[in-house]
Amino acid sequence: MEMSTRTVTANDVSFTLLECGEGPLALCVHGFPDSAHTWRHLLPELAEAGYHAVAPFLRGCAPTAIPADGIFQLGAHAADLNALHDVLGGDDTAVVVGHDLGAPAAVTAAASDAARWQRVVTMAVPPGPAFATALVTDLDQLKRSWYTMFFQHPLADTVVATDDFAFIDMLWADWSPGFTAPDDVAHGKDTLRPDGHLSAALGFYRAAFGDGPHTDAYDAIEAAAAGPLEQPTLHLHGSLDGCIGPMVAELARTLSPWVEVEVLDGVGHFLHLERPAEINARILDHIVTGRRP
Repeated sequence: MEMSTRTVTANDVSFTLLECGEGPLALCVHGFPDSAHTWRHLLPELAEAGYHAVAPFLRGCAPTAIPADGIFQLGAHAADLNALHDVLGGDDTAVVVGHDLGAPAAVTAAASDAARWQRVVTMAVPPGPAFATALVTDLDQLKRSWYTMFFQHPLADTVVATDDFAFIDMLWADWSPGFTAPDDVAHGKDTLRPDGHLSAALGFYRAAFGDGPHTDAYDAIEAAAAGPLEQPTLHLHGSLDGCIGPMVAELARTLSPWVEVEVLDGVGHFLHLERPAEINARILDHIVTGRRP
């Protein structure tokens, strides 16, 4: 099934998105350094299963616009997803799937306005406090997360862009060892190339450490995600993930027992691209099984 591209305005941001199919909304949220094209395997299968499958480029990730307010905190991304739910005609049968930073955005959207979303799927970053806990208790994870600390430095904008964004090549190689995805890496770089978009993409990480503008409204949205989700939630994780180690997923089994956690052997951070048939089948099983008429 062919995907089409269009632009919509939600939460005062002009979003470019990929979509196909008709039916209940299935919103698929990419991470960094990635793009909406990362869902090219999943979107057609969701459409075949009877969903309106949509993958937006996140705020600040070209060709989506840089928001005029310059806000990139997690609550803003979650508010974007809930606003897209409205614009795209979503109802209480909508589902949301997130990978990498798209995962906490999806969880925060679903937690802050549970009536919109029927089921949730996350990949690479598990719901709940596991990741934050691992950053202060697990030195291996702290080492893996070095790039988030580096992004706080003003030099990051220059270093990441040097030599045709060789930094991005390095991250993909480290995060999914042995997996090559030149087209996906190129799409990820393209989200950063236009003026201002690299700083916008790094703005999420800077906001997570308290830098940049925040609002009380977005802070409240983030606070809503502190507890368990009401929706049935599936988390998928690669055993070879070089970004968020599998020990974080195992920690989520204890700290977030309301999440169904599956660690898949032999895949890394970009598991949905490494073994799309297997991952898509697991996602569809989770969301279609509990689908309300």
